[in-house]
Order: sequence, then structure tokens, then C-alpha cells
Amino acid sequence: MGAITNDWLEVLNEQFSKEYYRKLYNFVKDEYSKCVIYPSANDIFNAFHFTPLSEVKVVILGQDPYHGPGQAHGLCFSVKKDIDIPPSLVNIYKELNSDIGCYVPNNGYLEKWARQGVLLLNTVLTVRAGAANSHRGIGWETFTDAVIQAVNNEDRPIVYMLWGRPARMKKDMLNNPKHLILEAAHPSPLSAHKGFFGTRHFSQANRFLAENGVKEIDWQIENI
Repeated sequence: MGAITNDWLEVLNEQFSKEYYRKLYNFVKDEYSKCVIYPSANDIFNAFHFTPLSEVKVVILGQDPYHGPGQAHGLCFSVKKDIDIPPSLVNIYKELNSDIGCYVPNNGYLEKWARQGVLLLNTVLTVRAGAANSHRGIGWETFTDAVIQAVNNEDRPIVYMLWGRPARMKKDMLNNPKHLILEAAHPSPLSAHKGFFGTRHFSQANRFLAENGVKEIDWQIENI
């Protein structure tokens, strides 16, 4: 697995020496040797590479990586530039269009968000090809809970977008009065009409950031 080298290392370093992480590392290493695993090993920690802790403004929580060929690259909801836009991201784009007028782009590559301080974090960071949730319960959740706790400890305005039940279950960890918590249904086609569409989370996030003297996020993903 690729190493974390920026300011995340200071707050996560103790995790790497814990027994659960040793077991997690060995399991994942073995999985890569035997199966097709997504994302590629060098992309597992891209959310941290692209968004240092000191630059986090918004946290969007996903569940586990896309499990289709070439999709996952370490950022939740994002896919590589030449891959069809997944249904949940299509619905995110629809909400962005309705909320703040962003046009719907022709790609699902969200690195632009990550580079502006949007931590696109899955709670599980690897998956077997074609098998959703196949790496659930092997230790990633303990690691990403430590990530969420580190963000919670940041003494500055930060927005959390918790979409769907698994993400919303993390709310109990978030007790920083300087932070804003936004909850909604998951943008999946199965649930988007039950409380995702119309929530206006993107404009709410930018309004909160602006009111606290923080530069807003440019949510527009451009066509390629």
C-alpha cells in the first residue's frame, strides 16, 4: 500500500503500529496477491494525498470503493476520467445543478474537489472486484474512524455531508461545535428521492464556509 507522507501521518502514525492494522495490512496484501482488488494499491490513500488534514473544509463519506474495472481510484464517489459516471454520482450532479446551477459534466473525476479541501473518504478503502462490501469488517472501519476523529478535533469550521445510514451512523463521533453536520438519504437511485434531492447541501456548505471566512468550494467539475 502506498505510504501517507503529509500531515495526516502525524495523527495517524500510531494506527500503523496497532495490532488491528498489522492484521489489516497482511490481509489486504494477501488479497492483492490472490485476487483483483480495487483501487490499485498505489491509489488506496489518494483521499489523504490530495487533501491534507490542514486543508480539509468538507468531508463526504462513502462506504467502500466501486468494484467495477477501472472505476475506483481512492476518492469516494469519484471515477477515472474515461469511465462512465456511476448512478449515485449522476444524482449528485443533478442535485448540484438544482442547488447551485452547476452543469452536468461528461466525467466523474472529482480530484478538483479533493484539491480544494473536500475529503472524499470511504469508510472501507479496498474491495474485491465484483463483490461490494467484501472488505467490510477487516479493520478499515477502525482506521477511518481514527481519520474522522482527527477531523473532529480540528479547531476550525468544517462541514460534514453524511449521506445514507452508514454515514449518518458516524454522527455520534462528531461533537465539535465549530463544525456543521448535514444529513441526507444516500444519492443512490434507490434512495435519492427519499431525502437526497432538494437538500441543497452544496449551497449550505458554501454559505457556512463563507460566513466563517473560509474560501468556498468551486463545485463545478468541468467537461473533458
